Amino acid sequence: MCSVADREATGVGVLDRVMAILDVVEANPMGASELARAVGLSVPTAHRLVTAMVKHGLLQRDADARHHLGPRFASSAVTVAALPVLEELRAKTGETAQLWVRRGDDRLCVVCAESTEELRASLPVGTVLPLSAKGSAAKALLADTGERVFESVSERTPGLCSVSAGVRFRGAVIAAVCLAAPVFRVREDGPAAQYGELVEQVADQLEGALRYR
Repeated sequence: MCSVADREATGVGVLDRVMAILDVVEANPMGASELARAVGLSVPTAHRLVTAMVKHGLLQRDADARHHLGPRFASSAVTVAALPVLEELRAKTGETAQLWVRRGDDRLCVVCAESTEELRASLPVGTVLPLSAKGSAAKALLADTGERVFESVSERTPGLCSVSAGVRFRGAVIAAVCLAAPVFRVREDGPAAQYGELVEQVADQLEGALRYR
């Protein structure tokens, strides 16, 4: 394997080291000490870098302490795949379909197929909300149980409701598909009962797009 010194240098040392680590784990997941040898770094430097990269989602550590490409790359891939399936979900329901990803303690809307109804749920791409704020997408992104579909009725915004399903990659939730609507257009049994199966099907499609990454 190539050491950092063997790579084309950019003059930004930390970035060159990060890229060397990503190149190695993309082909062959391994632990931090093994990575140090593979890229020609000291063990303390490699441990410090991979710890930071895990925190930022660039790497993911498995149960055997090996490092793989992290959820940040998967969330970028799922964003690319999301628009056509969200547009299809909007066409089936008439309501706003969104994809949210986790960014630290916040959630970020990365794709939105907005309802064409005059009265609609509207949160544009680029909207950032704290995960502590109520809402079905936040619940899905924070889920650590087998439950997958979550709903919210007038929790974060009175008069609006939503249903969300998590998109998993290597066992971790990396995104949430959300369908949001005014409460008055949803059946009395709630958005999960009316639309939960459709939202879960979209989440399944997006997981399928990540299966071979």
